[in-house]
Amino acid sequence: MRITLTAMPDPADPAGIHGVISAVRSAEDVGFERIWFPQLQPAAEVAGWDALTTLALAGAATSRIELGSGIVVAYTQHPFALARQALTASASSGGRLILGIGVSHRFLVQDAFGYDYSAPAAFLREYLEVLQPALVGEPVDHHGPRITAVGQIVLPGVSPPPVIAAALGPRMLEVAAALTDGTLTTWTGPGAVERHIIPRITKAAAAAGRPDPEVIVGLPVCVTDDAQGARAQIAATFGAASALPAYRAMLDVDGLNSVADVCLVGDEAEVAAGLRRFAEVGATEFTAFPFGDNETQTRTIAVLAGLQQSSSAAVASIGPR
Repeated sequence: MRITLTAMPDPADPAGIHGVISAVRSAEDVGFERIWFPQLQPAAEVAGWDALTTLALAGAATSRIELGSGIVVAYTQHPFALARQALTASASSGGRLILGIGVSHRFLVQDAFGYDYSAPAAFLREYLEVLQPALVGEPVDHHGPRITAVGQIVLPGVSPPPVIAAALGPRMLEVAAALTDGTLTTWTGPGAVERHIIPRITKAAAAAGRPDPEVIVGLPVCVTDDAQGARAQIAATFGAASALPAYRAMLDVDGLNSVADVCLVGDEAEVAAGLRRFAEVGATEFTAFPFGDNETQTRTIAVLAGLQQSSSAAVASIGPR
């Protein structure tokens, strides 16, 4: 299992966008192979940097690290617009972009943006049926119930990014398996990954004639000697997510009350054990959002970097099959 980072910068950081790019360079310098950057959506007075623009800038400032958007909300732009933006970011990074997309939640898409959220899985399927050929430069002539797209994006020499969908529910997992390279989960524990996510998405990929999909788990990680205090802080920061239907269903599989209960929190050994558990159930990647004050995040990143290097060495020692 690959161990990667998720960057979650504070939009109010006085370092601004330069601080974000510096964080990506630092992740590359300490040996991480991939970093994910979320598209934070407007909530109250808080909004984040545009993910793909940020990754395009990060791509120009780095040389090796892969750059994933986790996630861009499909409802916010036409698939042609997203394809063009993603290809631009891919070109800037020399083909190191991974395009993570999803449909978010009703409270954002319908209540905040005013879009129809009556059939999110059907919308994502149709969206991907336009996006995927657009990314590879094929002409598109699509007249569907939700999307019209007629045209072609021609950018010679640009590598189309692999696409990952944020999928948790059964229908979303079927869409992800049929039309993308896998799923990126959040607030999802090892029991739900083992008993719900992997069986459904693997079966659906096989039925679609596609290879085994990526199963990428994303969660906050905090290496600390005060696990109780850290979980309380996580609950205060992210606790509202526990009530969102998609996340609630995943927590229920593991019998957990709060998103704070599913995070990896504790000392070095406890966090390593938590990561080992996800590897054992079949996750292909764990992307960690380091949580805590600056000192705690530094400690957490150092532990994760060491574990990633150990994991990479173990895989390399196996050699080609």
